[in-house]
Amino acid sequence: QVQLVESGGGLVQAGDSLRLSCAASGRTFSSYAMGWFRQAPGKEREFVASISESGSRTYYADSVKGRFTISRDNAKSTVYLQMNSLKPEDTAVYYCTAVILPRVSLGSWGQGTQVTVSS
Repeated sequence: QVQLVESGGGLVQAGDSLRLSCAASGRTFSSYAMGWFRQAPGKEREFVASISESGSRTYYADSVKGRFTISRDNAKSTVYLQMNSLKPEDTAVYYCTAVILPRVSLGSWGQGTQVTVSS
């Protein structure tokens, strides 16, 4: 089973940028499409972005399209989420997971990384 460790979260101001990373264990990382989800306090976990096994296809939630970019480095078994023009409504715990494209989690989650955007 793939183990996932997210990092890169923090406290930023509206308009700032952050890059999240998700490092995966195991030698089968390149066999999985990967996705980012987020969960704000009192809300359900929601889809943010996903990427195909090779990185050739990407999908985004409407709320982040044009601001966030998902990418991956299969040699490093890592998936990234570049977040630009952050808004207070982006505040949440961000999780990565293996997915069935575009947005169905396979159920293995990391511990998450907190992103807080102040206005």
